[in-house]
Amino acid sequence: MTATATPVPQRRLPRFGFHTHNERLHGRLAMLGFMALLGVEWFLGHGLLVTP
Repeated sequence: MTATATPVPQRRLPRFGFHTHNERLHGRLAMLGFMALLGVEWFLGHGLLVTP
């Protein structure tokens, strides 16, 4: 009798949900947006939601 290895099922990547590429892209865009917001507030001298 010969020993055979148990086949390991191949997992397919889901087409929805969290993916590292998308999460990295959205994180970088969020950082850029936050830095742009800080730059605008520094340039204006007050927050965007505050009337001067």
